[in-house]
Amino acid sequence: MLARGEEHSASLYPAESNHHLALEALRQPGVRFLVARDPDGRALATGAIVLHGEWAEIKRMWVEEDARGRGLSRLMLDALMEKGQSEGVRVLRLETGVHSHAALALYERAGFQRREPFADYRPDPLSVFMERIL
Repeated sequence: MLARGEEHSASLYPAESNHHLALEALRQPGVRFLVARDPDGRALATGAIVLHGEWAEIKRMWVEEDARGRGLSRLMLDALMEKGQSEGVRVLRLETGVHSHAALALYERAGFQRREPFADYRPDPLSVFMERIL
């Protein structure tokens, strides 16, 4: 499932504009990785937050193509925000691509606002940086 998300990103952006969190990094102590499953246990959506003290970064948001249109992306985003709050996070930040229209609309509807690059990110005309105070 994560590979499909990476393939999708690769179809939209060059490698230097893709900022996926590696699989090994998802297993680190400061990462909270969530999976939404159907009643049969099939993974339908994923999302993660990487904790940085009072702020966290959303990573690996992905909904399987055949599961889209059911509100899973909003449910996953809400779960990530709840998890962040329970971990003491005050601000959630993210990077997404300019061609990821559905993701941008989701984040804007959820109250995320555009901002300058953060952490180790550099300005990139293909990236959009956003944050939301929890």
